[in-house]
Amino acid sequence: MKEAIIVGGGKGGTALLEMMIRHDHLEVVGLADPYLQAEGMRLASWYGLHTSADAFTLYDQVRPDIVFEATGNESVFAQLQRHVRVQTAVIPAHVCNLLYNLLIGKDELIEKLSHQERLHRTILQSTHDGMIAIDKDEKVLLFNRAAMRMTGIDGEEVAGEKIQDVMPSSKLPRILKTTNVEYNQKQTFENGRQIVTTRIPLWIDGKCIGALAVFQDVTDMIEMTTEVTNLKSVQQMLQAIIHSSDEAISVVNEEGKGLMINPAYTRLTGLEEQEVIGKPATEDIYEGESMHMRAIKTRQPVRGTHMKVGAHKKDVIVNVAPILVNGELKGSVGVLHDVSEIRTLTKELERAKRRIRTLEAKYTFEDIIGQSPALTFAKDQARNSAQTPVDVLLHGESGTGKELFAHAIHNESNRRYEPFIRVNCAALTPSLLESELFGYEDGAFTGAKRGGKRGLFEEADGGSIFLDEIGEVPKETQVKLLRILQEKEITRVGGAKAITINVRIIAATNVDLESAMQDGHFREDLFYRLNKMPIFIPSLRERQEDIPELCDYLLHKINQEYGRSVTIISEHALQLLLRYHWPGNVRELENILGRAVIHMSYGAKELKASHLPPLSIHNASDKRSPLHGKQSGTLAERMAIYEQQELLAALKENNGNKTATARSLGISVRNLYYKLEKHEVEKVDTQKVSRYE
Repeated sequence: MKEAIIVGGGKGGTALLEMMIRHDHLEVVGLADPYLQAEGMRLASWYGLHTSADAFTLYDQVRPDIVFEATGNESVFAQLQRHVRVQTAVIPAHVCNLLYNLLIGKDELIEKLSHQERLHRTILQSTHDGMIAIDKDEKVLLFNRAAMRMTGIDGEEVAGEKIQDVMPSSKLPRILKTTNVEYNQKQTFENGRQIVTTRIPLWIDGKCIGALAVFQDVTDMIEMTTEVTNLKSVQQMLQAIIHSSDEAISVVNEEGKGLMINPAYTRLTGLEEQEVIGKPATEDIYEGESMHMRAIKTRQPVRGTHMKVGAHKKDVIVNVAPILVNGELKGSVGVLHDVSEIRTLTKELERAKRRIRTLEAKYTFEDIIGQSPALTFAKDQARNSAQTPVDVLLHGESGTGKELFAHAIHNESNRRYEPFIRVNCAALTPSLLESELFGYEDGAFTGAKRGGKRGLFEEADGGSIFLDEIGEVPKETQVKLLRILQEKEITRVGGAKAITINVRIIAATNVDLESAMQDGHFREDLFYRLNKMPIFIPSLRERQEDIPELCDYLLHKINQEYGRSVTIISEHALQLLLRYHWPGNVRELENILGRAVIHMSYGAKELKASHLPPLSIHNASDKRSPLHGKQSGTLAERMAIYEQQELLAALKENNGNKTATARSLGISVRNLYYKLEKHEVEKVDTQKVSRYE
């Protein structure tokens, strides 16, 4: 048996491991991934395989025959090829993907063939005709239920037995010798039952591999002939069946003229029998093509066609099938479904989906747009926090994307498949906030729901809860939040029993909690509990180099919402956006772009400065005047020079006091230090530099 290792513990590597671990001719002995918490690494450890953060170390340790490179990184693939022995095969990621699809396809094909075999066996067992088949050695292959009923022989017991030992009167061995077909032969079984049988040889690739007998009881045939000849009784029976159905049914003859409708059809379309019977199939159609005529013309069924029928223009979905008797077309039958019922069910499904979506996190870190150092630093912090159970406090101005970060942290954590509950603490009154967060018992207060109600913390059990605007929570409720953080339990309003919960809190604030704590509006113990993992989300003015990329993303989103095709922003318009102070951050940027697109002509593709609202042009901060003179270099280089000059001027205005400088610029002290180091501002004499000199 060949031995193999997998390089890459992401989705592809994990899927490949799960598939290969069950393979009979290949043994996976190890998996490598530099990220030790990768899903594939955990799965490999669970299976007891070798694991390593370094693929070459793992290879040298186990010396496998095959290396599956599942990262998709061409550099990794090339390094592996250079490192391994000549006898070792290195399979690239795209071949791994193909192999995975082929093996999955094989399993699906086997399942499909197995299903078809069961279906064929069910059909053979369900038919009214008796069937007995033997192989070339005269051993019983098939003995269906009808044959068992007519012969009185247990087919399961005689499977594999010689037919002459089971039924001495059988003529099937003769068919093996003569290979001739024998039609409608009379025969009497050992129990005295008379039948009419047809015996045929079975051929595969020109060789006779067995024989089959299909037979009917003569008595059954006589009864069936009597029923067939009595056409009136058959028609009455058919009408009774159709009329008793709750499905709207319409039947036409081979010329497309109405033969029969049922009461359900009349209720749905409003058409009576005299308006349909004997009339062309198009008579009942208000809008659309006749599916009866299509089925008659093509001799193929038609499924799921939308049309309008009757004087009331009833919306229906039609399924029509041709009626074929011994290969001869006799007409077609159609079944109509009321679309209004389907729409009602669809609305109920959508309501259920919306309810489910409220318990899910929708965004990931891929949805947080921007590559600026400040944002990258915040995202790295958030990713690191997601891998731990620690509670998180998001700091950031309004419109910076704090909720986006909360979604992403939940989706990156091991709680991703558990509930994600969002609460805007500022949108609820203090009394309502407490009952919503912690729930209440029956009779806890006037108007309380009978039987009580689960709180949002209980709904989020096992998952995460996002508490937006945590600084607006009243001090009485802050005490209960502290208990959750310390004891992991809650008490419903009006209740006495403590309920244990397992919830991760992701809190967010756009106010200075330290100042609120000093003013007595926020509890110190709660602040220090929440502030174990503080993440500072930069404002848009702190990451203006992200504006071009954000504009592309937001314009694509706006185009989809408004049905527009704006793809370009003029250089002048972009400069205006870059010079603006953005007090409303990304939310304000989306608002301004949306307003601009709405007022553009429908087919316009370029957003120009003239399209921007006046606010975005005239309300720019007077502290952020444009640079004078023509600047050289890329946009990023120009922005870096601009930011450096702003930092120098702000330091000079605040006599080098970094805390005061950070406050005047509206950024955190930590972010200020980061920018000072980035632009090497500390090496410049601020006393000799004036703004935009």
